[in-house]
Amino acid sequence: MSTNSKDSNTNASAGLSGGDENRRDFIKKSITGSALLAFGGVLPGFSPKSYAKIIGANEKVRVGMMGVNSRGLALSSNYALQPNCEVVSISDVDSRAAEKAISTVSEISKSKPANVPDFRKALENKDMDALVVAAPDHWHAPAAILASKAGKHVYLEKPCSHNPHEGELLIAAAKKYKNIIQMGNQRRSWPNVAGAIKAIHEGVIGRVYFAKGWYTNNRASIGIGKEVAVPSWLDYDLWQGPAPRKAYKDNVVHYNWHWFWNWGTGEALNNGTHMLDLMRWGLQVDYPTRVTSSGGRYRYKDDWETPDTQIINLEFANNTAMTWEGRSCNGRTIEGASVGVVFYGDNGSLQIGEGNTYQIFDLKNKLVKEAKNDFVIDPLNKMNPSQGLDALHIQNFFDGIKKGTALNAEIVGGHQSTLLAQLGNIAIRSGDTLNIDPANGHIKGNKAAEKFWKREYQKGWEPTV
Repeated sequence: MSTNSKDSNTNASAGLSGGDENRRDFIKKSITGSALLAFGGVLPGFSPKSYAKIIGANEKVRVGMMGVNSRGLALSSNYALQPNCEVVSISDVDSRAAEKAISTVSEISKSKPANVPDFRKALENKDMDALVVAAPDHWHAPAAILASKAGKHVYLEKPCSHNPHEGELLIAAAKKYKNIIQMGNQRRSWPNVAGAIKAIHEGVIGRVYFAKGWYTNNRASIGIGKEVAVPSWLDYDLWQGPAPRKAYKDNVVHYNWHWFWNWGTGEALNNGTHMLDLMRWGLQVDYPTRVTSSGGRYRYKDDWETPDTQIINLEFANNTAMTWEGRSCNGRTIEGASVGVVFYGDNGSLQIGEGNTYQIFDLKNKLVKEAKNDFVIDPLNKMNPSQGLDALHIQNFFDGIKKGTALNAEIVGGHQSTLLAQLGNIAIRSGDTLNIDPANGHIKGNKAAEKFWKREYQKGWEPTV
């Protein structure tokens, strides 16, 4: 198996030359009945099982999974549970994770997906319609671009990119190859969350001028890593992919890569992206005008590089602002929740909770409305409630492919929300206030900060559109 970029481009583009165009055209043009996902939810009285009866008879969308260790395993299960989907391949650099995912998907769907460790080889499958990318952050945009070149649609986990330049490449790729790219900010498809944002836009708390989001956790120290031999189950060269090569240490793979700038993007993009996306949606803003950030690695002295405590402040041209607080190593809740968003208006406030819920308060802090999670899963459906909610986002992705339905989380908006967190990280890494062009999100007149707009790549692995 070759792992250089020239081979990756060859492998990825191979899918363009001989796809089953008749089948793909059918998927794009097929009509799936009246079970439309309207404003992030299903029609009244419809559960996933109900609309499955309508769309399940049509040809299935065939997907390949890239990265199946944690979030990717959950996504693999959920995709396998969708009646209008077939998981055709599993790709992971960890042979143990791949075997587990294959077993899980096979048990659910009674159909065994192919084990294709190198996802670029999986892209050569002419019958694959879409790639689901749940690998580490440094692979998100490069993998999505290769899939786009191969003529595949992409479901891309958040954050959509490791750095702002990659986000712009994604937008250019979707425009050039005319494929669907949906970011995995699944709250955009949760009915009560969408209802809360709709209520804000309709003026339920008056003019909204400020939003606050947060994430708290009690993560342990990652210690000081030791250089050891690469485990037999891991293709470490392919795991690093486009990132400059670093020696293998025993405290990076799997999850702790989040806290190293070479591969990860810190808590701001790991969990902050979700809340920043909701705040941007609620305030109806695109790019900021001014960004500041403070914080650092405070809790432990170890190899962790990104902040474990961070505040990001963003101001916008429409006289609004937002702030995000992340505490990775102290789980004290805010407003009674470990994660959430509060919107403040001139007539009250609205809080979106940890799940598919929200509350509205007047200016005297009196609770005037509470929307609890009333999303119901058919008892015969194998999905759990969390999977059922996320399935709405998956089905919106499928509708985008099959019917041209507007995506709830298209890549332009995905980039804009991801960029908010990235600008916060750039502000803290450069130690400066960022003045931003509100037309495109670019940093103005700050060379020290602008060097973080792009990253260095391993030679030969640079993503190109």
